[in-house]
Amino acid sequence: MLKILKTSEWFPRDGFPVSVERREPQGSFPPHKHEFSEIVVVTGGKGLHVVGRETWPLTAGDVFVIGGPRSHAYEDLDNLKLINILFRPEKIQLGQGDLLLLPGYHAMFSLEPAWRRRHQFNSRLRLTARQLGVLVGCVEQLEAELRERSPGFAFMAQAFFMQLVGYLSRCYGQSKCADSRHLLRIARAMTHLEGCLTRPVNLDELAHLAGMSKRSFARAFHGATGMPPIAYLIQLRINRAAELLRSGTESITEVAFRVGFADSNYFTRQFRKLMGKSPRQHRQALEEL
Repeated sequence: MLKILKTSEWFPRDGFPVSVERREPQGSFPPHKHEFSEIVVVTGGKGLHVVGRETWPLTAGDVFVIGGPRSHAYEDLDNLKLINILFRPEKIQLGQGDLLLLPGYHAMFSLEPAWRRRHQFNSRLRLTARQLGVLVGCVEQLEAELRERSPGFAFMAQAFFMQLVGYLSRCYGQSKCADSRHLLRIARAMTHLEGCLTRPVNLDELAHLAGMSKRSFARAFHGATGMPPIAYLIQLRINRAAELLRSGTESITEVAFRVGFADSNYFTRQFRKLMGKSPRQHRQALEEL
């Protein structure tokens, strides 16, 4: 029977959405999935990572992200040592600052988990010894805050977690692996879209950024994100509009213009389609909270 690792069993009662679990070494662990996500860092030894019917070798320096719904296991363990950084994406605002402008972030945290089978797991991040040392240092700082839980620990622990995510994103962006570079080309287009909420974007421009033909890019982008590029951009714009409606006093039309919609009626239709309510209803619901 597939084991489900529950949030209540792996996170503290105070609700902080990050936890660190070391497995040194990792014991036999049957197929399981999580109610949360995790960053897996291999610090030593060897083993096989099993996802469905696929198996891939693991060695020191390998780093990858496992989403909650994905079942996985470890087999043929030879002193395999892991650091598991558990986190709850719905409770952490990863899209803060300019993190979303790092192609390596999109590649590692969004694209690589979805494309793992296609690339035979060769698209995973592989750290050098120096990079692994820096990462482990970040983890130790995070662990200290989580362990001591001194006043202000939540701020400090989230800061260290974000530092860790940013460092991994930068490392992925420097990867020389051909499969990783392929994902980074798509991630560059995603990053470009993050910075283009207020101006027109066309498929030619995105395909050029990715170094691909329009047809190949459109197919690859849809396979990676589950939607066409322009639909992805509309989703980004609507998400940003929802934030502006929550925090600002601008009119619906002003918000529409700020996120790149020249027609407020079209904006309203797209907002209702994606959010299940009109912009006005969304704002009213927020005011009643």
